[in-house]
This record gives sequence, C-alpha cells and structure tokens, in this order.
Amino acid sequence: MKSLCPRCKGEPNPKFRVGDINHRITKNKFNYYKCEQCDLIYLWPIPINLNDYYPKQYYAVPDTIDQLETKAEVEQYKVDIVRRFATSGRLLEIGSSFGSFLLLAKKAGFTVEAIEMDTRCCRFLKDVVGIKAFNCHDPSIVLKYGEKYDVITLWHVIEHMPDPWTILDMIARSLLPGGILVIAAPNPNAFQFKVLRRWWPHVDAPRHLELIPLPLIETHLKPIGLEKIWSTSTDKGTLIWNTFGWEMFFGNMTNLRFVKRKLRKVGRLISRLLSPIDRIPDRGSAYTAVFRKGK
Repeated sequence: MKSLCPRCKGEPNPKFRVGDINHRITKNKFNYYKCEQCDLIYLWPIPINLNDYYPKQYYAVPDTIDQLETKAEVEQYKVDIVRRFATSGRLLEIGSSFGSFLLLAKKAGFTVEAIEMDTRCCRFLKDVVGIKAFNCHDPSIVLKYGEKYDVITLWHVIEHMPDPWTILDMIARSLLPGGILVIAAPNPNAFQFKVLRRWWPHVDAPRHLELIPLPLIETHLKPIGLEKIWSTSTDKGTLIWNTFGWEMFFGNMTNLRFVKRKLRKVGRLISRLLSPIDRIPDRGSAYTAVFRKGK
C-alpha cells in the first residue's frame, strides 16, 4: 500500500526500502517513495511509535551552563548566518535540543524562545539556561496561539516532522513583516545520495520522514509571502555533514566497535578525497536557506 504525496497529492513510485542502519534500534524495514510530480521523497507509513526510534543518547543534555558553552562553540556559524539578515529581535528555534544555538543567539542580543519535544531539554533550557521553552510535539499548537517573531529557525528539524507543510504555513503567519525563516535540512540532490542511495546515512530511517528538495520549499513558501533571499550547500554545517555522511556510511558496515572505528577513519579519508565534489554548489549533503517575509 502506498500513500499519495503528502505535499501535492501526486502519485508516488517506490524509491527504496531500508532499515535503521544508523542506530539499529529495530530490525524493521521502512518504505520510502518519490513523488514524480514534485520530487518529494518520503517515508510511508510513518511509525505510530516514532519516539521509540530515537536512542536515549540522542540528546546528551549537559549538566551545567559551562558545559553548554563548550558545546555551543561549534554552532557560532549559525548565529553568523542569522546576523547577516537580522541583528536583533525575537527569535524562536523549533527543535532546539538543549540550546547551544539559542545560548549564542541570546548572547548576540536576540530575545530567544524554544519549541522542543524532549522534556529533559526543556527543563535544562528553563532551569539552567534561563530560556523560555515550550515542551510540545506539535509546533503548530504553539505557533497558533503564540507570539510573532523576527526570526524563526529550523536547524535539521523539518525532515523529522510528520507534517512539515502545515508547520511552514503556521511559521509564515507567525513571522513579523520583514522577518526571516532559516531552514537547514538534508539535501536529496546531494552527490552522496546519488552514490550511496538507500545507504546514505542522512536518510536516517525511520527518523527522517521527508527528504525535501530546496526548490520545493521555495515553491511552497512563495505563495504565502516568503521569498528565498539566500541559500548555500557549502556552509560550515554542511561541510561537517559531508564528512559525517562518509564516516557513517563506512562505519555502518559493521557492529564491531573496533572495526567500526577503523572504517570511520577510512570514511574521513574518502571525505577529504571527495571534498571537491561534495563542495559543488547544490551537491552538498545539506542546504541552508533563508526566506524573508514581505513587509
């Protein structure tokens, strides 16, 4: 049984069937389809118990603010991207985890809030970091009754959402005129995906529910008032994800820890060798895009 495309209701074709090769929480296989009309790749059916497929270590919540500051250093590039288009105002991160980016954004002068589904992360954000956090599995509920924002960010979150298109609609309503939306997500046009196919670690079945081409997001957002003003597939984050893809691909070949470590080193070597191809525009493992709401 297959479902019509969740974006355009077009007829899909089977793309591939794959298991949880990254975390091996289950031996189940999951079906992905590709809509021939809009090019969306999506998992169907979505597991009812989706939360069960996230390992306990998925959120390694720090114990102190000092530990968070140490972890946050690698995410400065995200703040730098945001500050190219907005230098102050109210900022909401959807899927904030334990708040590395939000801590840096707060230090940069933004008034920050979070929507996060993990209870421990929300408690840490509120009690330790001093950030307003909504503990919710469905961001549309908060967006529907929440405030208006100058900046809303989704850093590698949209691919986890059962209904990202409704969320994007709600985000458009929740942005102030002139406000920006920042989206980073796996790139289904990536060189790695063309080569590795179902074994590409950024498929990450069953946690990644939709692999969304950037042009499709542009097509969806333009009629509701958001225009793309910038995008890249060679930002610092994507370069890290490029290396991650090759490392994980080779590491996933075995369950033996010693062998896995050796194979991941091979992956890092391959990553360096293929870096010039991974850096070709629009061929990186991820994209980051900024959209602005009309005034």
